[in-house]
Amino acid sequence: MIHVDVSIMGQAYKLACREGEEGALREAAKLLDKRMSAIRDAGKVKGNDRIAVMAALAMAGEFLSAKTGQGPLSQMSMLEVQEKMRAMHKVLDNALTPQENLF
Repeated sequence: MIHVDVSIMGQAYKLACREGEEGALREAAKLLDKRMSAIRDAGKVKGNDRIAVMAALAMAGEFLSAKTGQGPLSQMSMLEVQEKMRAMHKVLDNALTPQENLF
């Protein structure tokens, strides 16, 4: 395991990943930062935990719709899709854990 430093909504995180997966982790963190920042900037949702949940739901909805029919994940097995979802959950868990420790 190696550690990668990322920033999500101005908060620094040190995340662990397997060697060779650093780029994907950075890309996932960048996408999450973009989504969470857009939700925060819209001003309709308050609190980082709620913003994270809203971003996760939006991304999960897009992910599931991409899996259907001719979507980009249509050629993947369910096992491969589940593995991608586990990776997404890990990124979210690593991002949210420090927030939970504040309370």
